[in-house]
Amino acid sequence: MSLPPIGTGANMGLSGVLQLRAEILQKSQSLGNAAAPAEAQPTGFGGAMQDALKAVDKMQAQSGADAAAWEKGETQDIAAVMLSRQKASIAFEATLQARNRLLSAYRDIMNMPV
Repeated sequence: MSLPPIGTGANMGLSGVLQLRAEILQKSQSLGNAAAPAEAQPTGFGGAMQDALKAVDKMQAQSGADAAAWEKGETQDIAAVMLSRQKASIAFEATLQARNRLLSAYRDIMNMPV
């Protein structure tokens, strides 16, 4: 998507600056509307964390399903099963580290002198 240039710089008096500001705000708003997908965005930090935890849970469930399929003999691709287990393990470890960092930051903030 190509946007026309904003302002020309020829009339940089107060009215020119206000016009340039209005153009920038309009284009910024149109870009924001174009970038937003049809589905709802997560609301802040809590929504982002919920989405991340759901993704980790989905990886772990897929890993369990892959392992069960291999144990039943439904698949012969042990490499895919091990890769799925490693992905789930790394995702869980990353989630655990994020939790530890957040808890540490919370403790630091709570222990600050007022």
